[in-house]
Amino acid sequence: MDWSAIGKRIRCQREYMGLTREQFAEQIEVTPKFCSDIETGAKGMSVPTLCRIARTLRLSTDYILYGRRGQEDPEPVMRVLETCSAQERTYAEQLLKTFVAAMNMKDNEKAPL
Repeated sequence: MDWSAIGKRIRCQREYMGLTREQFAEQIEVTPKFCSDIETGAKGMSVPTLCRIARTLRLSTDYILYGRRGQEDPEPVMRVLETCSAQERTYAEQLLKTFVAAMNMKDNEKAPL
């Protein structure tokens, strides 16, 4: 096991989600120090802790352990939306609908008659 690479993947996703180490540690039920040890690769983790990390970070355990993206990993847009509040998701949905409608109009203008 490459604990350093595992820790880096965990830290990158935690930071991407805007979680402090303290917030993350609380959510996965470990101390901030142990969380730091995991992220630096100084220590490994138990299977239950790995599962809590995967659930909290919305990543597959396969990705955390091996860096392989599987079918259960969310798409990039979904990863962004999952970090938004309900109000932000509603606004993003409206923007996406407007964008898709505009793209459809553009495609229809190019279609031969």
